Parts: sequence; C-alpha cells; structure tokens
Amino acid sequence: MITIKVILFISLFILFFSYIGYGIAVAAAVRLKRIFRRPKPLPEGYFPETTLVVAAYNEAGFIREKIANTLALDYPEGKLHILFITDGSTDGTDAIVSAYPSVRLMHEPARLGKTAALNRAMQQVHTPIVIFCDANTLLNDQAVKCIVRHYQDPRCGGVAGEKKVIAGEGGAENAEGIYWKYESLLKRLDAELFSVVGAAGELFSVRTELYRPVEKDVVLDDFIISLRICAEGYRIAYAPDAYAMESPSAGIGEEHKRKVRISAGGFQAISRLGGLLNFFKHPVLTFQYLGHRVLRWTLAPLSLPVALIANIWLVMAGYGGIYTLLLAAQCVFYAAALTGWALAMRDIKFKPAYVPFYFVFMNVSIYEGFFRFIRKKQQAAWDKAVRAPTLQNS
Repeated sequence: MITIKVILFISLFILFFSYIGYGIAVAAAVRLKRIFRRPKPLPEGYFPETTLVVAAYNEAGFIREKIANTLALDYPEGKLHILFITDGSTDGTDAIVSAYPSVRLMHEPARLGKTAALNRAMQQVHTPIVIFCDANTLLNDQAVKCIVRHYQDPRCGGVAGEKKVIAGEGGAENAEGIYWKYESLLKRLDAELFSVVGAAGELFSVRTELYRPVEKDVVLDDFIISLRICAEGYRIAYAPDAYAMESPSAGIGEEHKRKVRISAGGFQAISRLGGLLNFFKHPVLTFQYLGHRVLRWTLAPLSLPVALIANIWLVMAGYGGIYTLLLAAQCVFYAAALTGWALAMRDIKFKPAYVPFYFVFMNVSIYEGFFRFIRKKQQAAWDKAVRAPTLQNS
C-alpha cells in the first residue's frame, strides 16, 4: 500500500502545484527579484508606427461596431495603420469593411483558417510593430499606447494584452471570467519574473521583424508565435492596461467546443515547442512553461482520476484518518461540480458550484482535446464562436 499512498500524494501535489503552488512559487521568486532589481517605469511619449491587424470571419453582425471602436483608438494621426483580413467570409463582412476608406481590406474567398490569414496579412505589414486582435472584441481607447510603450525595452519581443470577459446574466459559463482573473494575476507575476508564457489571441503584439510564418495547420497561432519569439531570447511583456473585452460564450456547449479546440492546440504546441523543455538553455522560461502550461495540459488532468481511484483503494483497504478526510473532500468537490453541471444545463445561476464545475469541465475538455489531437481531427479553421449578447448590448 506504500506505492498507492505515494501515487495519491504525488497526484495531489501535481494538482496543487499546477493550479496554486506555481503561483506561490512565482510570487516568491518575484519578491526575491525585487530585492536586487526594482522594475523601472517606462517613459511616456513613445509612438512608433504600428499596424493593427484584425482577422474577421463572418462577423457582419458586429463588424461595424468593431471598426468604430478601432477608429476611436487614441494614437497620433498617421501612425496607426489598420488592416482587416476577412478571408473565407460569406456573410458580406468584406463588403462592410470595404465601405471604410481609412481601413485597409484583404479578402480571399478561400477559407484556410486564421493562421493562414495572419501569414498573408503579415506580407503587407511594414511598420516595426504589429498588433493582433480578434474581431469579436472591443479595445479600450488607450490600448495601442499601452502596448507599444513596452517596446522601449530592447529585450521585449512581444506584448500580451489583457482579456476581459464581460459578465452576463448568469449561467456556469460565467466562471470563465473568474478563471481569466486568476490567469491575469499569473501573467503579471510571469512577466515580472521573465516573460508571459504565451499570449492570448484576443490582443497581442510582436515586433514585425520577429514574426515567423506559422504552419497553416497550427491551431493556437498566438501561443506558438509568442513562445517562438521567447525561444529566440526575447521576452513577452504584459500590458494589463491594454484590454480586449468580449462576451462569455453563449452557452456551455459553445464554451465546450472552444475548450476542446484549445486543448487539442495545446498538445500540438507541446509537440512543436520541444526546445522550450531545455532547462540548460532557457532555465527560467522552461520553469514557467512547464509550471504554467505543460503540467496543466498533461499530468494535472491525469492526476484527477488517479488521485480519486488511489484514495478509494486506500479507504477500502481499511486506511482511515487523513485518507477518509481526503476522500470526503474529493466527493464533496465532485458533487459540487456535478451540481454545477446539472444547473448549467437548466441555465440556473448558483455561484458556489461555478468554480468546481468549471475546473472539472476544463479538465474533461483536455482529455477530449488530447484524443482529437492524436487522431488529427482538429483543423486550423474553426466554426465561428457564438457569444452571449452582453458585449453588443453594453
């Protein structure tokens, strides 16, 4: 039974470290770093020429609001170039964009996915900095200024903006907002220690000269682009004051599709970023990459059933005390998750069940994403996400 005990506690440790312990470790490392090197504030008044690239697929219902928001961004006149690429759109998105003379349009009928669209768009970008953002988000008016100021640091190869999920009327999908608040905290710590571990496609930026064309089958283009820049010795800074606002998924079914796709893309990324596992070449970055990303996509989901089975085994074998308490805690947690799932199916709001439900939901999606990855069923092109109407009504 010693082996089963070891398996149980290793599984629990992996889960703890992946979701809580890593944050504690990075926070401690940042506090230690501040003792020897205090971060210097960046000067104001830095306004290099910049291109904002928006990839839009069948966004006719929202694209006018997106364009109006983009044209309202506060940046010196003539220094911000705006490029919309609408490849594959069949709902007239391209025709709407073409009506705005200050916005450059690129469009091809073929639908090859966002990665292919970005590769094509980058052939037309000639400014030193490029910013990417999703078509279904709205940016704060200072977003461009807040991003480009980080490029005064020559070590900065890219900048990750902030994603804000606008709370809706209710439903378990709103736990997505809780998750992103925690992720934002980790990004702050990661960036101060060394680098953000992969930018989110809602809003991120890179030095144009560091952009490398991405394979057309890549699912998580933002993640791959940003971490390949890190592999060249640069860091990805974090600009929480530059944010993209989007509504939560329209329902748990839509969020499930998104999570499975991200999970499949995560396994694909791990298979293509093998160089980042070299501690000798990238000691700090490798620690961040493993602790913040790889463990969550690999050993942490596996540890959930392993910990439960090992715990049941030990209690059935007559081991009480702490093992009974651990099993009771796991049973309560999964009961809460099950309750959250049952309520989500009925669109009933019950916040105490959101977090356990969303946690289990994410990890189940990782399993599905893994099998989709090994069967090569995840395509780079995806169905347009259906979002709740919160953002449009805001």
